[in-house]
Amino acid sequence: MKLPLPARGLILTLFLFFSDAHAQEPETVLFRAGAAKRVVTPDPLLPISGGVGAGVPSTQKQGELSVRAVVLERAEANNSTNGMPPTLIAIVTGDFLGFPAALGDKVRAQVKAVPPQNILIAATHAHSGPDCYGFPDSTGKPGANLEYLQSVCDSMAAAINEAVAALQPATLRIATGEAVGRIAFNAYAEQLYDPRCSVIQAGTASDTIFTLVNYAIHPEVLGNDRGITSPDLVGPMTDRLEQSVGGIGMFVNGAQGGMVTADNRDPETGEDIGTWEECQRIGSLLADEALRIIATDTTRDPAPILRCHARRVAFPVESSMMRAIIERSPLGIKMNDDNAIETNINVIELGDARIATIPGEALPNIGYYLKRKMGGGQNLLFGLTNDAFGYILTEVDFDSFKRYRYITRTSLGERTGTILIDTILGLIASEVDQPE
Repeated sequence: MKLPLPARGLILTLFLFFSDAHAQEPETVLFRAGAAKRVVTPDPLLPISGGVGAGVPSTQKQGELSVRAVVLERAEANNSTNGMPPTLIAIVTGDFLGFPAALGDKVRAQVKAVPPQNILIAATHAHSGPDCYGFPDSTGKPGANLEYLQSVCDSMAAAINEAVAALQPATLRIATGEAVGRIAFNAYAEQLYDPRCSVIQAGTASDTIFTLVNYAIHPEVLGNDRGITSPDLVGPMTDRLEQSVGGIGMFVNGAQGGMVTADNRDPETGEDIGTWEECQRIGSLLADEALRIIATDTTRDPAPILRCHARRVAFPVESSMMRAIIERSPLGIKMNDDNAIETNINVIELGDARIATIPGEALPNIGYYLKRKMGGGQNLLFGLTNDAFGYILTEVDFDSFKRYRYITRTSLGERTGTILIDTILGLIASEVDQPE
């Protein structure tokens, strides 16, 4: 049947109206995640570093040293037409005491897909891996093996690039809760540590892509004096995660300075056990607690907020010992004209969480204060990230007690903590909390 002209005009008008309305609908948000890892255990084994000074010869290994990368992406479905580039963030970990920015920048230079300021590189703070600083021995000779460190940088970059290539649509879960059991304690004051464990997990409907555990602890069950190359408790923890739920397990430390350490004390004697079996006990317990905590979040957000903010900051190097380490390092670490170390601080918005990076080992009271003031639904701290130069104290703690003499001596200076707090909270106030 042939419609009269007025009816045909009405249908055409309605078609154009609904077509235009569909074109104006909000864009579909795409959230994707990818992960990858590489083994970086040196062969032959290298001396292992647990702090300032010459490394200890390694005669055996337990577990494998690794580098791990997670890449997160948020994009609009039609970003190719609206000109808005996707947001990509990489979180990278390595089983080392610390990973200076001088090495991190070698990694960033090999990654094209992720902006350099969006690549967060964290050390797990294991005390049983090769020296990444070039600490001088008693003769002033640095101990780092530069060829090995370059291979680690190459492996990190390869893991990031592989994670980018593996990006796939995902949902996100984040949860925070108290980890229960004999995992950590403060060797200076037993109860002065943060028992909260935060967990980030991404996956598809059928598979886990990664599970990241954020918890404050010194992974030094083995330490460096036993001559064992190892990821310490972090290795068994990530193994347990991967065996339990699949995907890639990761560990990022928190505010564990002064002196939050693994609780490997014998319940009867109080003496440190210090065995690989104890690493397995603590690591497996932490993994199980993390999985219990993440199970409390059943939301599986398919389109979480993802934003990365960065700010350059300078920390004055007031310690003569720290200045000597920097000046003698073979890595090309430089102070500016004001005798300060410059590094990046990041604040990440991810779902309802806010994540701030700490370029060292902040004391637990700094961690508690920042989490209380950061303003997110959940607040996470990524310690030893983007840099790792010593302990971070505020003026009121600096050189205040006999117990604090060691961490005072291995701190950049008494202003470091205040600068850190002011930078993180200032970045949140000026960029995160401002309306778009």
